[in-house]
Amino acid sequence: MVSQSTPEESRIAGEIGHARLGSNVTVEARATVGYVHDEHAEPTIVGDGAHIRSGTIVYADVELGADVTTGHRALVREATTVGSSTLLGTGSVLDGRVTVGSNVSIQTNVYVPTETVIGDRVFLGPSAVLTNDPYPLRQDVDLVGPTLEDDVTVGANATVLPDLTIGEGSFVAAGAVVTDDVPPESLVVGIPGEHRPLPDPLKGGNRS
Repeated sequence: MVSQSTPEESRIAGEIGHARLGSNVTVEARATVGYVHDEHAEPTIVGDGAHIRSGTIVYADVELGADVTTGHRALVREATTVGSSTLLGTGSVLDGRVTVGSNVSIQTNVYVPTETVIGDRVFLGPSAVLTNDPYPLRQDVDLVGPTLEDDVTVGANATVLPDLTIGEGSFVAAGAVVTDDVPPESLVVGIPGEHRPLPDPLKGGNRS
């Protein structure tokens, strides 16, 4: 486990504790990389140029791609893969067994549950919540998070229910609640979310 405590120790590379760090990786003071939750867990792998800010905890058995950046106090749990040039904002949580693509922007206080798949160039606005349990504490069911295909945008404070697919290029408006699958290139607004054709200004996917 790598747990930095002073600014002088913030730039490190190689295999240290339960983490393998690429070149030009920055782990700020009071960040933890390679938190061992299971003695059999694989080491954390951090790609070149990544920047892990203070207060962040990255579990063992996680792979972060090149140039991944976190805010403060982000949490990345086990069996998670994050692609290159992705941002994990302050207070964001990837709660284990999550797959995130490249050039993704996960903003402050976003919650991503286990068994979620996120494509490339996805934007999750502040305090967006994805869910994986349709009947919390009521029934014993398999947990299945949503799938967000490439170039999806989810606005601030929106909620996505379990086991749904949001199609490529779709846009979920702030505060919407997504209750069923969303076709590609759609706009979702309201509670429950209603599908509309994607307005022309929102077409063309997200910029990386």
